[in-house]
Amino acid sequence: MTVLLERSAELSALDALLTGCAAGGRVAVVSGEAGAGKSTLAAAFAETAGPRAQMLWGACDPLLTPRALGPLHDIARRLGGRLRERIGDGPRGEVFDLFLEALDRPPQAARPVVVLEDLHWADEATLDMVAFLGRRLALCRALLLLTYREDEIGPDHRLRTVLAGLPPGLVRRIGLPPLSPAAVAELARRAGRAAPDVHGVTGGNPLLVTEVLAAPAEGVPPTVRDLVLSRLATLTPPARDVAHLVSVVPSRAGLDLLGGRLAEVDECLARGVLTARGNGVAFRHELLRRAVEESLSPVRRQALHAEILAAYEKLPGVDPASLVHHAHHAGDDAAVLRWAPIAARRAASLGAYRQAAAHYARALPLAAGRPARDRAALREEYSLAAYHGGLTEEALAARRAAQALRTELGDPVPIGEGLRWVSRLSWWNGRPDEALEIGFRAVEVLGTQPPGRELAAAYSNLSQLFMLRSDEQQAIAWGTRATELARRLGDLDTEVHALINIGSARLHTGDRDGADDLRRAHDLAVAAKLDDHAARALVNLASTAVDWYELDLAEQTLDRIVPYLVARDLDGYTRHALGHRARLQLARGDWAAATDDAAQAMAGPPMLGGGLVPALAAHATLRIRRDEPHAVEDALRAAEHGYPTGEAQFVCPPAIALAEAYWLAGDPARAAAQARRGLEAALHARQPWFIGELTFWLWRCGEKPSVPPTAAEPFRSLIDGDWRTAAAQWSSRGCSYLAACCLAHGDAAATAEALRVFDRLGAVAPARRLRADLRLRGLPVPRGPRRATAADPTGLTGRQQEVLHLLAQGLSNADIARRLTLSAKTVDHHVSAVLGKLGVSSRGRAAAAARDRGLI
Repeated sequence: MTVLLERSAELSALDALLTGCAAGGRVAVVSGEAGAGKSTLAAAFAETAGPRAQMLWGACDPLLTPRALGPLHDIARRLGGRLRERIGDGPRGEVFDLFLEALDRPPQAARPVVVLEDLHWADEATLDMVAFLGRRLALCRALLLLTYREDEIGPDHRLRTVLAGLPPGLVRRIGLPPLSPAAVAELARRAGRAAPDVHGVTGGNPLLVTEVLAAPAEGVPPTVRDLVLSRLATLTPPARDVAHLVSVVPSRAGLDLLGGRLAEVDECLARGVLTARGNGVAFRHELLRRAVEESLSPVRRQALHAEILAAYEKLPGVDPASLVHHAHHAGDDAAVLRWAPIAARRAASLGAYRQAAAHYARALPLAAGRPARDRAALREEYSLAAYHGGLTEEALAARRAAQALRTELGDPVPIGEGLRWVSRLSWWNGRPDEALEIGFRAVEVLGTQPPGRELAAAYSNLSQLFMLRSDEQQAIAWGTRATELARRLGDLDTEVHALINIGSARLHTGDRDGADDLRRAHDLAVAAKLDDHAARALVNLASTAVDWYELDLAEQTLDRIVPYLVARDLDGYTRHALGHRARLQLARGDWAAATDDAAQAMAGPPMLGGGLVPALAAHATLRIRRDEPHAVEDALRAAEHGYPTGEAQFVCPPAIALAEAYWLAGDPARAAAQARRGLEAALHARQPWFIGELTFWLWRCGEKPSVPPTAAEPFRSLIDGDWRTAAAQWSSRGCSYLAACCLAHGDAAATAEALRVFDRLGAVAPARRLRADLRLRGLPVPRGPRRATAADPTGLTGRQQEVLHLLAQGLSNADIARRLTLSAKTVDHHVSAVLGKLGVSSRGRAAAAARDRGLI
């Protein structure tokens, strides 16, 4: 059995997590620098776990563009069955479900351990798989063992967002420090070497220590390259050629490459230059492989890549991403152009849209000599992949370039279709007026041709643009024209798109039947595998429900759509939906969850237009209320994104945040100016809740506004002086902060309750403002929270503390839901969060732990 020095605590932690999987899945996140021993620790754990664990290994490779779901391909080869059959061409949702089914059926008495190595190189689809498994750990009861290099991921790397989204109570982070001088000395003693300088030169890095002590010469080589080359020098020339060939293969080399050189392979294995890995051989670590690869001359490297490419092109089933990698490094432009579009389409079919876009971007410069029609089609495919991957600027630029080629060719139908796409992407990039103008041009061009699907889609595009501009009458009119033509043509794609526009427009007018339209559109889109339409239908429903404070409907819809978006790598929609979920949590008083959702939405590449406004506005509002420095700058950033769109959904939330910020800062004039700007957009959209909230801020700033008759009732009641009714209405919706804002205008008992809510939420700025107002009004000023109890060390939010108290009283989830006026689904989430944060597995243990810690 392998004995590792200074890793016993880490092995014990992994063993404890494996044992804990009996009560539900667990996650081990192992990080460290290159060579810290992450893979060695995983292998040692597999050895100690023995028959208790079903080890499923998958690794990410440092390819030019990562393989889509590369680690799952490794695991599928081991598991076999339907997963292996479908992973090549099955829809990603089906592939993920098949993997989950396989984890539910482990060998008797064994727990599945899914080892995903080197996630710093992971593709988007693999990271989505990690998020998918993380949300279902309670179902699969598997141990998810993830490894990555901490120094390889920057602050915006998506892996950080995925790890942050895993259930906190089920995750154990394990960092691997360097070995101590004593441990290095012990390893030197075991190797029979006197090497007093080893620790100083290697810094205690386990890989480097091992390589130094295995070097054939005495002393310490100054670099990894010197170390590896000294070992290569002991090989015969034919065996050295094999090592050189393997060094340009990022994963492993198998029989298909090395079948005629088995004696040389055996020599490399015997000398410790290579090691067996799966059904092939590889260097023991990426650092060693790269050291050998970089020692080769550029000409030699290029020749080896060309040799591998020639071999792989003759083999069936080779991942096209690998072919692109070797073709690029072989300098074979024709092969890159041949394989990159194939790799892109494969990646897109698995939902790895950013990897697809990267492949297209690599092929486009090489296509200059191709016919204009082919170049236009390639740019259109690239644009679509970039759009689905949330790269809206790149998508618009590619579509404009394709449009120029289509115009040269002079074919009206592709020109009109391209104009429709330019219109759509212009809206995504924050250019709504330009989008509408180009949308009409698309209809004009296509109207000169016999009516076809392209014209129906152009009608529906105008319907969508008018819906977004709050012109519901025009939206429904154009949507109806699109629907009638689409049905005549049997065009379900456009029919569903138009139904979403019509349903959204109806919902914006307060017609609840619009919600049924959107649910029906989602179901039709899912059945037809129209991912974009399926996403848009429920994102529209959820966002409108948040805007109208229909919070139970919003929560149910977001619970349904967010996993769908993540599983399909629809990044733009995902970030937009998370922003609305942050607004929902903010309204409900779960500020910790709102903070997490807003942070996840804002992580990643920049997005133009209004897509990030919900997250930016929620993030700014949280910081404003917590009195954090420079919070108003965050609100201004939200306004910079939202105001140019002119759309109420993107103008009003930043205006509300800025009005609150300036009012809390004692600047009512600036607060009122922002409220008036937002109110103008709200009145144009006839949106009662935005109208009410912005009128409320004008009133709070000392103005005496005429309350529009369409203003939502809680705000009307408060402005009319009935703070009790307004507070009760907000409480019935589960909005504790807004209820407290109403109570702040009441009597001594009401203001005392408002302060308790503010203090519990951590709303420092509103609490300070209210205390100052109470002094001016001559009312009692309750003391603020004591420093020792202001923060809960368990990390429970205010709402979760309330749930814990009721849970400890023996109430069921349904009883808690009725008591707190929440949905049963929300209470289920809160109970799970409480159990996770307290580190317990049952309600009874949660109550006992809470009493032991003095929480109740």
